[in-house]
Amino acid sequence: MNWILVVLRSALYTLLQIIITPLYFLVIFASFPLHPLSRYRITSGWAHLMLFLLRVICGIRYRVIGAEHIPQTPSIVLSKHQSAWETLAFQQIFPPQVWVLKKELLLVPFFGWGLAMTSPIAINRSSKKAALKQIVEQGKDRLKRGFWIVVFPEGTRIAPGKKGRYGIGGAWLATHTGAPVVPVAHNAGHFWGKNALIKRPGTITVSIGAPINPAGMEPGELNASVETWIETEMTHIDNPASGNREFGR
Repeated sequence: MNWILVVLRSALYTLLQIIITPLYFLVIFASFPLHPLSRYRITSGWAHLMLFLLRVICGIRYRVIGAEHIPQTPSIVLSKHQSAWETLAFQQIFPPQVWVLKKELLLVPFFGWGLAMTSPIAINRSSKKAALKQIVEQGKDRLKRGFWIVVFPEGTRIAPGKKGRYGIGGAWLATHTGAPVVPVAHNAGHFWGKNALIKRPGTITVSIGAPINPAGMEPGELNASVETWIETEMTHIDNPASGNREFGR
């Protein structure tokens, strides 16, 4: 596709996002008195709208491998983090969810304010011991309410082909709650990079692994197992010719 057209489409998407987000926040704010799950469904409507715009304007679609692995009970998603895209798409792929995130994100105008309405687990990453305690306490509460919990173990967006250090928070939560862990790999960073205006057209691949039962596992052992699966799966996603694969949607 012509590079100038890609730039123009990306700019149009950004412009529409800037216009729509403050208006949609009014809808989100009005949902405050509702039950948390009802409030989540209204709030996540913004993400669904942004995904629609990405598809029709920027030509970004996605396909899922392993959708049959998604459990029926609230679980913990431990995922690769490359882009802002997965924060939108996971709201369409997985059941109602909350995220473990740094509390500073809640201060971002409109986006952060709307995020605060979804009952996230907002931690202070400078105090690791307190953060782990908070993750377990609030994680138990969110799971009990019927929410899934999404954790990006690397903590920040990592460029394609790179690997960050996998923090233990998600595995710690799983071993202290007994909730299944669902590992996820994807290559969204090839199409929408970190802090990038340009959105390249194409099809993002999301691969969902078989759920891992944390029973009898130490947090470090579970974390290493998740890291190995994700990083191995990334080699298949980034190099599809390396093996025969059957894709979902």
